[in-house]
Amino acid sequence: MPALVLETNVKVSNPKDFVQSFSKFSANLLGKPESYISVSYKYNEFLSFHGTFDPAFLLTITSLDNITPELNEAYSKDLFAFFKEELKTPGDRGYVTFYDPGRAYLGHNGTTFAQIFGSK
Repeated sequence: MPALVLETNVKVSNPKDFVQSFSKFSANLLGKPESYISVSYKYNEFLSFHGTFDPAFLLTITSLDNITPELNEAYSKDLFAFFKEELKTPGDRGYVTFYDPGRAYLGHNGTTFAQIFGSK
């Protein structure tokens, strides 16, 4: 169920292609089927970072069960490399927030994941 919300001041030439590419990359990175992945790309020309409007991004990843300090370190490395290639953002111009709300705090299809899969 990973949901990835990307906000950036980099306007990509083809947002749909970028989102599809990022979705495939994220599924592979997080070890989840792409059918579970949700990606949002938000262009914000007024996003500043370090007091400038040079290319930058903010990414929030919400996922269940695979957000750990050890995994986040590896995810971060690969995500920053992806954004450096795709958005031309240097490594010091972005933040990634990893969030696992717990199954009881994530709704889907009229219930919560705790009801669907049990609590963990």
